[in-house]
Amino acid sequence: MVDSKHMTTSLLTEHFRYTPITLLDDIINTVNELIYRAVNAVEEGLLSAPPAVLGFQQKARDENRVPEADSDGTELYPEAKAEIEEGAHQLETLLEATVDRNFDKLEIWALRNVLTVPDELAPWVRLEHYQSHDPNAQSDTPTAEAIYLLRRKLNETQKLNAALTAESQRNTLIISQLRALLTPSPPQNPHPKPESSPSGTVPLNDTTTNPHPFAFLSTTPSARTLGLTTTSAPASTPNNHHPLTTNTTFALSQLPALRSLLAQLQPKLASLPASSAHTSEPLGLAEQRKVYVEGRTRRLLEERGADLQAGERTGRRVGGEELAGLEGVVGEMVRRGEGNEEMGE
Repeated sequence: MVDSKHMTTSLLTEHFRYTPITLLDDIINTVNELIYRAVNAVEEGLLSAPPAVLGFQQKARDENRVPEADSDGTELYPEAKAEIEEGAHQLETLLEATVDRNFDKLEIWALRNVLTVPDELAPWVRLEHYQSHDPNAQSDTPTAEAIYLLRRKLNETQKLNAALTAESQRNTLIISQLRALLTPSPPQNPHPKPESSPSGTVPLNDTTTNPHPFAFLSTTPSARTLGLTTTSAPASTPNNHHPLTTNTTFALSQLPALRSLLAQLQPKLASLPASSAHTSEPLGLAEQRKVYVEGRTRRLLEERGADLQAGERTGRRVGGEELAGLEGVVGEMVRRGEGNEEMGE
């Protein structure tokens, strides 16, 4: 019952642009205003009339009382004004009580019979300003979940943008360093103040530039495909060096010696005891602490944007014994290579 009454009141309020009780209150207030005006008019009319006409002279005679008179001889009745004001107040009170009693009945009757909508009809009423409204249409108002997802996407996009910007800066720095390696070295002039020749010309040896040791990398087909070319190069060089061909030929010539050394080392490697690095013994407290500290340090550096992959590309650390063994192998390779060259000569 309360819900249906509330629905009816809301429907009428939206239709009239004011509540039904407001309409009835305005009617009652208007009637009360008319009462006040009528009582004031009656009071002003009685006060302006002569007291003798209103019966105060006859009242004084009945009481055998001589009324007072002013300098002009006009009789004065001071009790007339007080009696008129008291009578006007009583009339106003009587009319207000009558209006309140009768208009309360009018209010109840109007709310029940006039300003009402049947309960079975209220859910089906559509007001004029709702004629073009589709209740099944989806609203464009964003929800809290949609706003949260957009905020998450924005944060991830900003993080990705920052990471790509940092990677672009690192790549730019690496490219500038590589281009510096391919750039020929500036001319070396042993004499800062050369003496002018009699003909006034400068020797050609003072203006030539020395090619950089890595300049040969820019002459390969892949370098030309990528656009890696030196900024300036001499038109012709007296000696044509081919370091890449020389290094490749030397590496191929050492392959037989490496195969023979590998065949000799395999039986010895099989006879060595198993390394302690492959044992599954649990780590000590110091080693566990070291692993924990390294992990936390690595995570902190990654959060601050440090490039930890640069150190991993260089490979693992080589111990002293392993380095000594590698030096021995290289020395043996060099000695055998020199012996092969002497035999070839």
